[in-house]
Amino acid sequence: MKILEILHERHNHGKKSIAVLVDPDKIEEPNRLNTLLRLASENCIDFFFVGGSLVTTPNLSEVISQIKENVSIPVVLFPGSSLQIDPSADAILFLSLISGRNPDLLIGQHVVAAPILKNNRLEVMPTGYLLINSGKTTSVAYISNTTPIPEDKYSLAACTALAGEMLGLKLIYLDAGSGAEREISPKMISAVRKSVNVPLIVGGGINTSQKAFAALQAGADLIVIGNALEKDPELLIEISDQVYDWNQSLEAKK
Repeated sequence: MKILEILHERHNHGKKSIAVLVDPDKIEEPNRLNTLLRLASENCIDFFFVGGSLVTTPNLSEVISQIKENVSIPVVLFPGSSLQIDPSADAILFLSLISGRNPDLLIGQHVVAAPILKNNRLEVMPTGYLLINSGKTTSVAYISNTTPIPEDKYSLAACTALAGEMLGLKLIYLDAGSGAEREISPKMISAVRKSVNVPLIVGGGINTSQKAFAALQAGADLIVIGNALEKDPELLIEISDQVYDWNQSLEAKK
C-alpha cells in the first residue's frame, strides 16, 4: 500500500501517526542519527521526513541510506527545493506553499522537479503547505520569502487549506517552522481540521508531550518532531506512548 493511501486510511479511522524530521545539515555526527534510529525502532514511529529549508551538506543520500540500513520505517523527502530530490527515498512531499504568494514555491520549483520525479520510483504526495506565524522569523519563512499566516487568523488558514483541497492537494501541512518559538495553537489546528477532509500534518514547536497531545486532540493526523529531539531524544518515547495509547483506545472501542 502506498504511503498516501496509508495516511488516508488512518485518517478515516481516526488513528494518529508520528514522523521524525531529520535535517541533513544537523546530522554531522553519525551517533546522533544512530540514537534517533534506535529510539525509532523501539517505539511506534511511522515515518522519517528528511530535508530542510536550506540543505548545504552533500549527505542527503548518506542519511537516507543510514536510515534504510537500520530500520524499515518509510523515508519521505521534505524538500526545500527541487535540488533535494533523492530516488533512494520512498516518497516525496510535493509541497506547494499555498500560504504565501511566491510563484516559485507555488508552481515554479514543481515544473523543474516534475520530469525528474516522473522518471524515478518516488511516490509523489501533493501537499498544501501552510506556514503559521510562531514568533521570530524562521528559516523557512526567510528562505521562502513569504509571510506566514498570523497565528490568530483561523478563518484565513482554514480557507487557504480548503482552497488547497479543492485544487486537488491530497495532504495539508501546517508548519510553525524549524526552531519555532511557539507551536501551532489547538484552535488553529481545529479550524483547519474542520475545513478539510484530507489528512492533516502538523509540525514546528512541538517540544513537549503535552503539546503533541494537544495537537492530536485538536485534529492533527500526523505530528512531526524535529528540533526538540536534538535537545531531548527521549521525548520521542513520551510522544510515541501517547500516540500508541490513542490508537489502542480506538481498537478497544471496536
